[in-house]
Amino acid sequence: MVDADYCFRYIDVGSDGRASDSTIFKVSTLNIALEKNLLNWPESGLCVGDDAFPLRTNILKPFSHRHLSLEEKIFNYRLSRARRVSENAFGILSSRFRIFRRTIDVKVETTELIVKTACAIHNWLRMTASRDYLTTKCVDNEDLNTGEIRPGTWRQTNSLLSVGRQDVGYTSNHYTTDAELLRKRYARDFCTTLSVPWQLQAVQNT
Repeated sequence: MVDADYCFRYIDVGSDGRASDSTIFKVSTLNIALEKNLLNWPESGLCVGDDAFPLRTNILKPFSHRHLSLEEKIFNYRLSRARRVSENAFGILSSRFRIFRRTIDVKVETTELIVKTACAIHNWLRMTASRDYLTTKCVDNEDLNTGEIRPGTWRQTNSLLSVGRQDVGYTSNHYTTDAELLRKRYARDFCTTLSVPWQLQAVQNT
């Protein structure tokens, strides 16, 4: 889990690499804590995920069916913009800690320590030396007038994003009515009170 400042707030390390994202999340302590409301979650707080994750009142995911309405397309676009922060955090981690650009040929236990340590150092540098560690050009930038995305410099290097496996194991309709109503409410708000000037053009160009 990544926050809006590109810091890792929760990591799950050591699962079988052949397991899907949805399977790993389902058995994670994060998922258990979310389900049991143990995180002192802020009112109206939400996690943003891709299609591999469940749709719940505290997790938003894209509409996945075909023939989307304009409102649903805009919702998916806005959700994708929010998820870009997480993508950038992983890209920064792998560009700063170059050990992630190759196979880590050590024991599994040592690999777990390397990943945990890198994430901890990343967070520490992000919070204490932000200007030097994460420059404005390092991450994706968005022109708030046009919506144009200027790719961050981390994208010029190989990143660990290419080795991730995603699965749509949660794409069934096993979600609550409240969760669906919440997603529809955000879809409506993104077209009205929370709209941005360039979103219609962005959706039409895809």
